[in-house]
Amino acid sequence: MAEKGKKNSIPKTDRVMLVLVLILVLLGLIMMFSASYANALYYKNDALYYIKKQAKFAAVGLVMMIIISYIPYTILHRFAGLIYLGALGLLALTLTMPAINDAKRWILFGGFTFQPSEAMKFAIIILFAHLISVRPTRLNDFWKGFMMHMILMGIPAVIMLGQPHISGIIQLLIFGSVVMLIGGAKIHHFLIAGTVGASALGLAIWKLEKFEYARDRIATLINGGGGESEGWQIYQALLAIGSGGFFGLGLGNSRQKQLYVPEPQNDFILSIICEEIGFMGVFIIIFLFVMFFLRGINIAMKAKDRFGTLLVAGVISQIATQTILNIGVVTASIPNTGISLPFFSQGGTSILLLLCAVGVVLSVARYSNVGDGDEAETETEDTDL
Repeated sequence: MAEKGKKNSIPKTDRVMLVLVLILVLLGLIMMFSASYANALYYKNDALYYIKKQAKFAAVGLVMMIIISYIPYTILHRFAGLIYLGALGLLALTLTMPAINDAKRWILFGGFTFQPSEAMKFAIIILFAHLISVRPTRLNDFWKGFMMHMILMGIPAVIMLGQPHISGIIQLLIFGSVVMLIGGAKIHHFLIAGTVGASALGLAIWKLEKFEYARDRIATLINGGGGESEGWQIYQALLAIGSGGFFGLGLGNSRQKQLYVPEPQNDFILSIICEEIGFMGVFIIIFLFVMFFLRGINIAMKAKDRFGTLLVAGVISQIATQTILNIGVVTASIPNTGISLPFFSQGGTSILLLLCAVGVVLSVARYSNVGDGDEAETETEDTDL
């Protein structure tokens, strides 16, 4: 009996979530290669340039995801504050770095680049889950609870304004607010803070010269555009989407990726996917994302403590926010915000940290025994803090 107990000491992982993630990553690598090789060959003289980098980060991310899934998620309670401060420090460091495409969003280490805003997203989720689970009733107080959380979100948001990185701010505020709402924040508090915050951000975009690019993107959406205008990328992306039809032109057969859609492996990869595998292919990908989100919600609801619930809710809302906004941009439903499609768009930092975050979700599932029907074996550390 003792040997049997030892064998079962580590709960099983959530196989449904694991399989969904593996499928999304594999499809993402296939489509990223197909979308990128023409651009890579022309600009880098190596058709495999982007896929080699992406595959390396994805492989490391998958290994990290598995390792993290075996580490009890409750350990994050102890380091929530340090993780937040570390991410904040890295975010501030970007302001001292050379600009890339008129933005200071990356830390440069020789030929390696790291985008701290991706780490900041996860840090906010961990910090809020920690604070709310330790003192769940504090959010009821507007000044000592609600506004304290808004300030903690506002500090990195101000730094992102300096980069500038409007899309990062929007994402941060959305899924940070989701965690707060699930944690018990009052809706009328959001209405007050949201009105003030949106007004301030809108005024900054309208008046400050450094946000001229954001004004141009809004004007492009309203007025349309093509040719050499600001709407070139949107125009070519819509041509790609329309050309795909129901079943697509076939994998690898996109015409718009041949230097028409700028950097097709990044934010506008969905347009190339539409062109190559058509409506049916995109429908299957969106269906996989929906299944991923629903499974995440299931894990969050069955988590053994508030901390686990909020962690999973934050990660799932982050990925859902990025997915929805990216689809909105590519279909010209919202202004171009520079938001990537999770697991598909090229970006080493993004896929690495996304997979680490999914590892935490799998840890919550593992140590809450979601889907196993067994009782959880790991005790929460909330009462120790």
